[in-house]
Amino acid sequence: MAKKIPIDFYRCDDVVQIASDLIGKDLYTCIGGKICAGTIVETEAYRGPEDRASHAFNNRRTPLNEMMYSAGGKVYMYICYGIHDMLNIVTGTEGSSHAILIRAIEPHTGIEYMRERRNLFNNDRRLCQGPGSLAKAMGLNKSHNGADILSDMIWIEDSGKSYSADEINSSARIGLNFEGPYKLIPWRFYLKGNIYVSRSYL
Repeated sequence: MAKKIPIDFYRCDDVVQIASDLIGKDLYTCIGGKICAGTIVETEAYRGPEDRASHAFNNRRTPLNEMMYSAGGKVYMYICYGIHDMLNIVTGTEGSSHAILIRAIEPHTGIEYMRERRNLFNNDRRLCQGPGSLAKAMGLNKSHNGADILSDMIWIEDSGKSYSADEINSSARIGLNFEGPYKLIPWRFYLKGNIYVSRSYL
């Protein structure tokens, strides 16, 4: 029987390695008594404070990103473009401000609830394809900022699946609007050939 991934996994300082290691793990939520889950197939690593793409770049600290400075194992939610909730997992030691964006999962549990939340009933491939869609389908929003990733509301389990380095692709992260080396650094990870990965980026 699968078990929740222990806290030590999230406290490792190598956020890039954790982002890769999360591929194949199962993300669960239990919101309003509705259990939903799917296998993580796409992630992005953000390594603050030196990472130009991180919300904690240059040690920037505000009420909105304060959760990033927690010890690994907390949920960091933010809203993109004023519309889309985005699920991030804080990693590393307290103050390190590393986080991993969960970009896509392959849904396998509670799909009927995901369809209702997305109002999407004829294309399960799209239910959790991209971080905004994923958060909505899983019932997550900014009110879940600061949740414990080992809670009974949101957690990650080891599915028992393992993938070789050849099966996990890496690329530049999506949608960065600045120039410089961090725009192209290959800190996005995704399962090769998986149809649930963000469309147009396979």
